[in-house]
Amino acid sequence: MRSAARIGILAALALSACAGGDDPQDVLGTLERDRLELIAESNERLVELFVEEGDRVTAGAPLARQEAGAMEPRLAQSRASLAEAERRLGDLVEGPRAREIDEARATLKGAESTLTTERREYQRVADLVERKLLSASDLDQARARRDAAQAARDEARARLRLLEEGTRPEQLAQARAAVDRAKAAVAELMVSAERYSVRAPRPGLIEALPYEVGERPPVGAPLVIMLADGAPYARVHVPEPLRVAFAAGTAVEVRIDGVTDPLPGTVRYVSSQASFTPYNSLTQKDRSRLAYLAEITLEGDAASNLPAGVPVQVRLADGR
Repeated sequence: MRSAARIGILAALALSACAGGDDPQDVLGTLERDRLELIAESNERLVELFVEEGDRVTAGAPLARQEAGAMEPRLAQSRASLAEAERRLGDLVEGPRAREIDEARATLKGAESTLTTERREYQRVADLVERKLLSASDLDQARARRDAAQAARDEARARLRLLEEGTRPEQLAQARAAVDRAKAAVAELMVSAERYSVRAPRPGLIEALPYEVGERPPVGAPLVIMLADGAPYARVHVPEPLRVAFAAGTAVEVRIDGVTDPLPGTVRYVSSQASFTPYNSLTQKDRSRLAYLAEITLEGDAASNLPAGVPVQVRLADGR
């Protein structure tokens, strides 16, 4: 992390070195590694830590887990809705069972028999009314029973025809859409639930575990802090007199205490803003105080195991 205080300290070190007895062609700084802060997605309780400070982990390794809280019942409810939608779709794809069609046929046969009986009864009542043996109201009641029997017959016939035709394409499309919608809801909740488990995004070293099991970290607080594996890079401050020579892609030599031979490197970044910028016109004396943040990629296998925080001296490869 590039804090203003750290940049100021490094700039002061670089400038004081140039002003002191060190070679003015040397640029000073430290080795750094990518620092990853894996944050808490919620303020739920921390229930498991799978690593300790100083452990090396591979990409995808589980590091910590928070309590899911309300996410678990929500996920269970969503899965139940998906199962219900899938059963509904399965029933529609399968279509009516033979037993249901047989039942509908039997119902239709009974309705037709009832209609035949009510028609005959209506005819007998009509004859008796014509002979003045029954009243007109009796004829109305017989007509109503006949019409009701006919309506029941028509309903049974329509239901049998519907079962024989099977499921409509529109119903299948709606059922499939319901299943897709339920699957999407489950997938969304699973992604959210997965965030309660912290995994290593890349290989590295566990630098710090700010919270203990049982604590409730605030949302966005770092649960795990790790340093990424791979070759470190040098972060230095380039004095203004050397700024023109330090450009992205420039080859440099990096000297490190404890390493016999200098390591080759390449400047990958140089800030366009100086660490110290006077508000007045830049005189020759003022310009010598400027320093520019730069990052240098170290090359070669020997750099992979170097620790972060070690001081370095960087010089242009051509000796300038």
